[in-house]
Amino acid sequence: MFESLRRRVRDARRRASALERRRSSEARHWLAETSNLTHASVLVFVPLLIGFVTLLSNELQLVSFLLFPPLASGTYTLFAHPEGTYANPWKFVGGLSLGAFCGWVAIEFTALFTAPAAGGGVLWEVHAWAAALAIFLTGVLTWYLDLEEPSAFSTALLVLLTDPGRFIDVAGIAVSTSVVYVVTVALSTSIIAAVFVVWRSELYERRARYLYSTTQADDHVLVPVRDDVGAPTAMFGARLAAAHDAGKVVLLDVVDDEAIAAAERRLLDERDDVDLGTENPDVGDDADVRALAERNAADDAAAELERRAARIETRVGVPCEVVVSVEPDLSASTLLDVARDTNCDLVATPLERETDGTPTRFVRDLFRSDIDTIAFDATGERTNWKRVMVPVRTAGPLAHAMVDYAERLAGRAGTVSVCTCIGDERSRRDAESTLADLTETADARCETRVSRATLGEFVSRNDSHYDLVILGAPTRGTRFSTPEAFEYAREIETDVAVVHTR
Repeated sequence: MFESLRRRVRDARRRASALERRRSSEARHWLAETSNLTHASVLVFVPLLIGFVTLLSNELQLVSFLLFPPLASGTYTLFAHPEGTYANPWKFVGGLSLGAFCGWVAIEFTALFTAPAAGGGVLWEVHAWAAALAIFLTGVLTWYLDLEEPSAFSTALLVLLTDPGRFIDVAGIAVSTSVVYVVTVALSTSIIAAVFVVWRSELYERRARYLYSTTQADDHVLVPVRDDVGAPTAMFGARLAAAHDAGKVVLLDVVDDEAIAAAERRLLDERDDVDLGTENPDVGDDADVRALAERNAADDAAAELERRAARIETRVGVPCEVVVSVEPDLSASTLLDVARDTNCDLVATPLERETDGTPTRFVRDLFRSDIDTIAFDATGERTNWKRVMVPVRTAGPLAHAMVDYAERLAGRAGTVSVCTCIGDERSRRDAESTLADLTETADARCETRVSRATLGEFVSRNDSHYDLVILGAPTRGTRFSTPEAFEYAREIETDVAVVHTR
């Protein structure tokens, strides 16, 4: 009874843990969209900062409520468009403060020529000439000092609602409410600008480190090698791993029944060749022959892998390990087990196809697994990929992974071309913004291209100018399915890699 209860508790805990991991993964994938990250930041930081300034105003009794409207709109502009024209902390602080100052100057100047209006601390009747002068001065000075900020015009007008004839006691000094307004604008905007600078430098500009797993992971690469099929892929995987200091490559070969049978025939020939005096004393009955044949075949495979690993270490400078498995055939489940045992987080496999051109079941099973996979199709013996094309549709985790892989291969001396296709010109601005979100986290030299052609037409016209084209294999639920990515790959005339991320 108690054992059954403990088992149910363990199962419930395991299901809860799996659900939590899935929700965490879904949240990370959602935040990987730059637009989602900025919207989430707006919902978190703008209310908190405005609430903090409000708390200060309630405690100090100095900050006028007239400050909050331009402060809220300016704060939204900072966090919603952190790479935009007005996302400059100096412009934010200087622009709003200069606008308030211009409004105060307009009040004082207008007061010299007009009679003071009656009021109880707030001038609900603002002089038209004061408003016009405040806006004019704000426009001229912010333009001249390069402090143009939309919210500056709000502070310039709102300061006109304060009463310059009313004074507040600040540390024993009588200060006009208009002057207090100008000072509190400068102080409040400085606090918000400081928070924005920290957020942008520590979170937004480093979002690739926190949200896009491939930038920190995928440095242990497993490459299945069978005969000469996996030789170009092994070099491809080595280049990916070498981009990280902790990178390594694991070469995997499978000793199948055919290799064991060949070794067994050699042993039987040696046992029967007693006339030449080459009898092998280790060979006894058939069971011994089978066991020894397996060992010999595994040793031969390991020796060949060691030679390949040595060549990779010499040319690329990345550590290599070898693994030999005795299996009837290499299956996706065997490869995934080896990946977990060797702590590999990326599989680079040759893009094998059936006779009709579709990917083999082995490749399809890997693309359904929970480990990042790249299917690589080489058209020659190229071992360096310095010009890489990355066609994308959205700025999600898969696109960021593709750009990250391209950056690793191209290095600082290469070029990564991130491209997208649109249906009409109205989509161009959004497409350019999407490409900018993708490339601003990359350290490699990047260019962006937007085309009105279809993806297939664009790639076929430009693939000859690149060493490699990286395609994404979207998961189920997106507009395009994995088989379509392989269809595009079949028509490309240069090296191509199809990427799957978990």
